[in-house]
Amino acid sequence: MVGKTANKKSGERVHRVVIGADSAGTRLDKALAAALTSLSRSRIKGLVQAGCVQADGATITDPSYGVKPGQTLILIEPAAVDAVPAPQELALHILHEDAHLVVLDKPAGLVVHPAPGNPDRTLVNALIAHCGDSLSGIGGVRRPGIVHRLDKDTSGLMVVAKTDTAHRGLARQFAAREVERAYLALVWGIPSPRRGEISGNIGRNRANRKKMAVVGRGGKPALTRYTVLKTFGETASQVECRLTTGRTHQIRVHLAAKGHPVIGDLVYGRSRRKGLKDLPGGVQEALTGLHRQALHARLIGFTHPETAEYLKFESELPPDINHLLINLALI
Repeated sequence: MVGKTANKKSGERVHRVVIGADSAGTRLDKALAAALTSLSRSRIKGLVQAGCVQADGATITDPSYGVKPGQTLILIEPAAVDAVPAPQELALHILHEDAHLVVLDKPAGLVVHPAPGNPDRTLVNALIAHCGDSLSGIGGVRRPGIVHRLDKDTSGLMVVAKTDTAHRGLARQFAAREVERAYLALVWGIPSPRRGEISGNIGRNRANRKKMAVVGRGGKPALTRYTVLKTFGETASQVECRLTTGRTHQIRVHLAAKGHPVIGDLVYGRSRRKGLKDLPGGVQEALTGLHRQALHARLIGFTHPETAEYLKFESELPPDINHLLINLALI
């Protein structure tokens, strides 16, 4: 086997391994460990399962996969990240704050916590700067204060714990499905019936580990309740979704599985270029200016873990989604 390593400007290390005839049939993780002595086999196994290895262009996530002679393997080792997120001053739209928790309105484009590809300038970095040492380690070093999260390009309401007691109390409410959460989405087409439930276990997409999917086996149970609020011809509709579970990308995956992906969702949706020329010019302009999925967490309600008071907050649609909504009404 021949192994070569190159460093990207992003800090990633790209390892290229060509399988020799004497290694045919060897487990993928074992073959890579033999060629890349700088990485342990357990580290390589984790990278394989995380979708960081390709064999002849296809992503392989099974460490026991048998390699073939002449096969080219590419392993992408993510850049190292700091053990503890650093405080960074970023603007936060805070709706409520007390000694125990913060309720804020997250803008689209802001990542919640540091991860490969987004090591800093996250909500966590901003919260550490805002709250100071009081947030340190609550709920975990890498995700201090975080009880739930929103996707990078989903905007809207989040609650963050400032004490261990608040974190435990909020986490219990989320686990018991006692937190009220409502989202507004603009979707292609009109879901039928206009009020209903979408269920189906959600797990990793076997063909692409970076995506989630409704899976027949494995995964975690997920249930989304939806109501169609407005329709725009047969082209699109405004839908309210309420979560009883909180799986990764749940609303986006469930709506796409039902055949009505969220507008602007390039991962689970479609570009909708076909037929776009038939829409009013204002709609076309609004779609062009929408650089993310049209999904907004508009409501959150929970019992304060210290005072036992029920708190409920609402958020107006951000300008980009509202602009699209106004123009869709012209259809």
